[in-house]
Amino acid sequence: MSSASALGDRAVEPARLPSLLVFLLGGAIIGAWLYLTPGGLLGKADAIGYAVCHRIDLRSFHLGDRQLPLCSRCTGMYLGAVLGFAYAFVRGRGRSGVMPVWPILLVLGAFGLAFAIDGTNSYLSFFPALPHLYTPNNTLRLITGTLLGVSLSALVLPGFNQTAWKDWGREPVLRSFADLGMLLLLAGGLIAFVLTDNPLILYPLALISSLGVLGLLTTVYSMLFVIVTRRENRETSWRGMGLALTAGLTLAMAQIALFDLARYGLTGTWNGFQL
Repeated sequence: MSSASALGDRAVEPARLPSLLVFLLGGAIIGAWLYLTPGGLLGKADAIGYAVCHRIDLRSFHLGDRQLPLCSRCTGMYLGAVLGFAYAFVRGRGRSGVMPVWPILLVLGAFGLAFAIDGTNSYLSFFPALPHLYTPNNTLRLITGTLLGVSLSALVLPGFNQTAWKDWGREPVLRSFADLGMLLLLAGGLIAFVLTDNPLILYPLALISSLGVLGLLTTVYSMLFVIVTRRENRETSWRGMGLALTAGLTLAMAQIALFDLARYGLTGTWNGFQL
């Protein structure tokens, strides 16, 4: 081997070191979390939900006698986000980097407002002496959560694409009200599936909703990693995004693990908050 080649190999090694550290750290965090959290697929899904959701039994749907990993509102929100992302990719807009036009943004904003109103009303119902607009219920929580999840997907995906890709698409992720209408029709079907209370339907949806938590956090943290490390608009392939996505997954799992640890330390149980 020539001296020039040897020097070149040694020059490459330091550049690989941060990537190796990210992969090792991610593996260590995920391994420890898998070991310390409840067993089984639903047990792991519960542990993800435990980090981001109150998991109050009365405000959750059930798989038979078993509470779903997320409350009804969070179930809808993360299922709606997964649906929104999936819709964009199926429609060939997985790399769209343009926000929806203002009229559609206003509708999405209205969905966020409905989520906030229903959430506030639901919170006020904890206190009988305080007035609230109406009697809250899990169906409304599911609907407003799903609508917010759909809205989040339409905002987060273009933000990620504009940040990550060199060749991001110059078209809106939602092109028209017909596009939005189709997505909302699918969201309505998703809500109907949850409301069937059919275990054969709820079991996969429970797992998907928990993966939605992990996916959304990973997307946001990957975007932040790209910005902080000044890697914006460099990559053209998912393979090239491997380091950023691994860093995003590592940070997402670190957040989940820390919240799990803090909550378990305070309550001593993996169950949801008790009313």
